[in-house]
Amino acid sequence: MRNRLLKASVIFCLASQCAFAHVGSPDIYCEGDAGPYHLFVTVRVPQVIPGVAEVQVRSQSNDVQTVRLVLLTLTGPGSNLPPTPDLAEHSKQAPQFFVGNLWLMQSGALQVRILVDGSKGRGELSVPVPSFAQSTLPMQKPLAAVLIALMLFLSLSLISIVRASVRQGSLGPGKTPAPSNLTRSRVMAAITTLVVVLVLYAGRAWWTAEARAYQTGVDFFKPPEAKITFENGHRILIQVREQGDKWHHRVKLDGLLPDHNHLMHLFLIRAPGLDGMWHLHPDAVEGREDVFVEELPSMPGGHYQLFADVVDKTGFPWTLVGEFDLPDPIESSASLAGDDSAWSGATIGSVPKGSSAWQFPDGSRMIWQRDGSDPLRANTAMRLTFEIVDKDGKPAQDMEPYMGMAGHAEVVRSDLKVFAHIHPAGSVSMAALELAQASLNRGAPSSMHDGMTLPMSRSVGVPSVAVPPQVTFPYGFPQPGKYRIFVQVKRAGRVLTAAFDAHVQ
Repeated sequence: MRNRLLKASVIFCLASQCAFAHVGSPDIYCEGDAGPYHLFVTVRVPQVIPGVAEVQVRSQSNDVQTVRLVLLTLTGPGSNLPPTPDLAEHSKQAPQFFVGNLWLMQSGALQVRILVDGSKGRGELSVPVPSFAQSTLPMQKPLAAVLIALMLFLSLSLISIVRASVRQGSLGPGKTPAPSNLTRSRVMAAITTLVVVLVLYAGRAWWTAEARAYQTGVDFFKPPEAKITFENGHRILIQVREQGDKWHHRVKLDGLLPDHNHLMHLFLIRAPGLDGMWHLHPDAVEGREDVFVEELPSMPGGHYQLFADVVDKTGFPWTLVGEFDLPDPIESSASLAGDDSAWSGATIGSVPKGSSAWQFPDGSRMIWQRDGSDPLRANTAMRLTFEIVDKDGKPAQDMEPYMGMAGHAEVVRSDLKVFAHIHPAGSVSMAALELAQASLNRGAPSSMHDGMTLPMSRSVGVPSVAVPPQVTFPYGFPQPGKYRIFVQVKRAGRVLTAAFDAHVQ
């Protein structure tokens, strides 16, 4: 068994679309309070940097009069030196809706600060935004053709102007050029042609260098290469390999920020059926900040996709992505403890279409509160709301916080090209949200949950009241396709996981 597992050790295959802690889901969704106003914020991040991000703000009430937006860094001196804010446009059709645009001029951990004025006074809310170039966009062919035509026209015009000025610039009216003028004009035309060619060559070299530097920036925000090995049959080592790459030198793993009190959230999903999901929390190996270790519980054999979430010291979230095979089941004496959890069930697509309830072994259920006749659409901000009821159909009364929240959810597309770990506060990491709050408070002690109430998406921190039997996640599916949503809550000391299938148009 042990030798066969050691043979299963593989290098992580890193997905090219994974640039930060939501694979294939770059837009930001966040719900929270700006003083007396409850807001749902969506940030549509651009594909390229510099680029324009669209910020949508929806207020729960009609008493918001103006919304202003300002972009800052998440940490460092710039986090407390806001520039002049931009006024968001107030929708005439929807009085609770505001939209504005902000230029993202740099990559890294940023924040959008939202300044609200209304009948109840002023309020502020900061939303962390991981800014990064996702791709290199090709130039449109019609535009390229126009630019090439203009370049040729200007180049030939310059050569013609120089030649004509040398040949006829000193002649009076009616005079014809002397042979010496014709010779000089040809020589100057040749010199000018050479200069134009050299300038065009230098411009092309500069353009190529800039494109290469930009592509380097795009590649940097892809995850680092990692390696997974097994010890003693079930002890797993996750290592970020140090090969002199720029990622390793710029992102110091010894400065990782705890997110929900864990440095790493590890998700193992059995593919292709998505019929098993393990949510684990490896520990960093002492003295080796690039290595994490976890004692795996008993697991069936098969092919596994791995997603590992971490947050660096600047507040930028990353997801490491990989895959490995287990030739045989793992038989382990290690049991799930603390915040670790496991789920197994039917393969994706086998759940009856339109099913909105998941039944637990004790007869209690989790119900997805949605109108089955209303189709789910990609790139649409929404709230995913789930209610837990006991076996008699009554709301559960013994709910507990799960890692400081009313619940957690993992959204996975069937082809594994979309993965998002979301919370009642939205798709942002809590570690980054705490940094944004500290910046908002001008360095005052963190008070993420001061004045916050736990119910559903209003919770942005550790709750101080009883957990209601309902949890809501702000999110928007980034692409059409088949999805599985794993919803995790804690009840009477046990972590419960339910699975729901969704078809997104």
